[in-house]
Amino acid sequence: MDLDRKFVVREREHRIHNPFTAGQLATLGAAIRLRPGQSVLDLACGSGEMLCTWSRDHGVTGTGVDISTAFLAGARERAAELGVSGRLEFVHADAGGFTAATPVDVAACVGATWIGDGVEGTLRLLERSLRPGGIVLVGEPFWRQEPPDATAVHGSGAQSREQFEDLPGLVESFRRFGWDLVEMVLADGAGWDRYVAAQWFTVRRWLDENPDDELAAFFRDELDTAPLNYVRYQRRYLGWGVFALKKR
Repeated sequence: MDLDRKFVVREREHRIHNPFTAGQLATLGAAIRLRPGQSVLDLACGSGEMLCTWSRDHGVTGTGVDISTAFLAGARERAAELGVSGRLEFVHADAGGFTAATPVDVAACVGATWIGDGVEGTLRLLERSLRPGGIVLVGEPFWRQEPPDATAVHGSGAQSREQFEDLPGLVESFRRFGWDLVEMVLADGAGWDRYVAAQWFTVRRWLDENPDDELAAFFRDELDTAPLNYVRYQRRYLGWGVFALKKR
């Protein structure tokens, strides 16, 4: 059980696997008013930057769960680098089937709601690990502008227009699913650039190092098309944010 190798290659040098800067991640931790000793569960935690920096800055404990052995190795290295290994645990498992042994103060799935087959299912999954009165964090894309056609939809990285809501529709869905929206931090152009454009540098360096790899043709094609799709469509039409919710 492991993450598809394409994702590992593309983001092998990322610490944050979403369109957030380190500053926005810090803003999110302050926005939800973390306190020392609080517990955080991060499903599909990637390289663990959120847990590691929040443990350093706010004194929280936490568990990160991910299917990628490569990203988890990076998370453990980062925890050791920041001196927080004793407060954090990283578990190799399918996040879609994970429930914390003890209810947590914050349950998060930031940018991976496919683990619950969408936002509603992910909220149900997170609620299983949440203490009464705790906070859920969900990171999710939304349409910043209405894409005019299928080319814009696919160029933005979506499979269909219906895959994502616009921002009012997403916020309305939280209420419909039984949650109050209590905070949010939205990605900006700089965050998108650091997430997406950094992939191009990583892919090109990987291609230079691995010209005969079985994935070389796939990544060569991606590098030929991804930058233009990003600046023409994705950066314009697709938004992203992390939403803090409390059960109604």
